Amino acid sequence: MKLNFYKSDPFDISRERKSISSMPSNHYHDAYEILYLVSGELYYFIEGRTYHVVSGVLLLININDIHRLVNINGNTYERVTLLFKSDFLSAFFTETEDFNPLSCFNSKSNVIKLSAFEQIFVENIFSKMIHEENEKQPGSSYYQKVLLMELLIYLQRKIPLDQSNQLVESNRPHKKISKILPYINENFSEQLSLEYMSRKFSISPSHLSRTFKETTGFTFVEYVNNIRVKEACSLLKNSDLSISGVAERVGFDNLTHFGRIFKALIGTSPLKFRKGKLD
Repeated sequence: MKLNFYKSDPFDISRERKSISSMPSNHYHDAYEILYLVSGELYYFIEGRTYHVVSGVLLLININDIHRLVNINGNTYERVTLLFKSDFLSAFFTETEDFNPLSCFNSKSNVIKLSAFEQIFVENIFSKMIHEENEKQPGSSYYQKVLLMELLIYLQRKIPLDQSNQLVESNRPHKKISKILPYINENFSEQLSLEYMSRKFSISPSHLSRTFKETTGFTFVEYVNNIRVKEACSLLKNSDLSISGVAERVGFDNLTHFGRIFKALIGTSPLKFRKGKLD
């Protein structure tokens, strides 16, 4: 297969919703790359390793690492792509500093899975970067550097805690899971359960549970709850729905259960989150 080289700008960030990649072949960059999947699912090939990437997963791709995106199902996905060169952050590096924020690209895993709270935190940083990129206000370049450093430090601190809970490399696509994921993404407001999905997709509950975890890095319940709570956060901030209305809209039929799951993932109650207060 043809191998392509793409010369990168010092800093570039984009958020796109698409079904076809503009770089479907094996390629590499002269820059560090962070790819974050907002929604959907993809397969990513990085230096001979294959990863099944789902919503809430972040990829770290080192300089000159050969990689390729494959969208097997042709479904729509949304991703953030961030490329930067080390020179972009040169002002932050000193010879006496022991901490190297770029060392996260040399870790044993290319993949970091994020909880609902972590997804919101990271997406907020990306949104600020994109805003600065579009508005070009005074100090935008410097603020982007600050935001990038914040992101890199956050990821570097997270990696040691996350090493034992990383995604398993996937040697082949799992057809059942590739059908189940889009269904969850589109129908998370329904009363989904492992038993219901097992019957619907003709797979035993135990096999579904095991395969889902092996393929995505998330348990079935963890993935569904992350999708629901992330949507709940958006509704709490951007709608006038009551707390119970939000809970019902995202698939919780019990307000107490919704509150417990929300606080476990976000760290505060839905009401305090709406008021902008974090515990």
